[in-house]
Amino acid sequence: MKLRQNARHFASRKALETPVVREVARRGLIRLHTRVFLGKADPDHAEARRDRLDALFDATVDTYLAALQNGFSEAEAREITHLQANFDFYNHGWTEMMEIPVDELDVHYDRYADAFESWGISIDDPLGEFATKPLPDAPSTPERLDDPEHPHAADGFADDVYVEGDDGELTVGGRTPSEPVSVTDAVGVDERATSTDGTVDQVPSGDEPSTN
Repeated sequence: MKLRQNARHFASRKALETPVVREVARRGLIRLHTRVFLGKADPDHAEARRDRLDALFDATVDTYLAALQNGFSEAEAREITHLQANFDFYNHGWTEMMEIPVDELDVHYDRYADAFESWGISIDDPLGEFATKPLPDAPSTPERLDDPEHPHAADGFADDVYVEGDDGELTVGGRTPSEPVSVTDAVGVDERATSTDGTVDQVPSGDEPSTN
């Protein structure tokens, strides 16, 4: 899969791993992902998918953290969560929201098969053990699977995780931060979000990046 990767992604990872701001970052990431993918959805169906996407992306934050704890890189952990989302999109026939072509689903799954199987994740069951409660229902469009169109999918990137930096350079396997990152640069967090007494205010950052 082709992803973007920049300092904001590393800052969001740090925020999710930091007790004081992790819930603010989590809410910011959920909000961002839902907004971006609803923007890719058929406008006639988008609003009906909102609650499910919120719950789906909430659960994938837990997968992301588990993947990091199991030694996956930031890019790999993020790719795993994007694959979970794409499995769910496929199961619902939401092909216009997919980031990879339908015929690459199995190849992507196989690259992480050991981890997916250990978590009970399959294409048919995208969340596995991370489904702590049922996701809200949303109408399917199964007819789109008969002749799938996925204008937002990038094909030819099924053999590894590819990341594109702000410089436009494409790197296989992901990058590491070139300089220290601050949690205040994370999605949904800024310098006002942490107070001196250790409490958290929910303050959205204005410059939110693409989820990729």
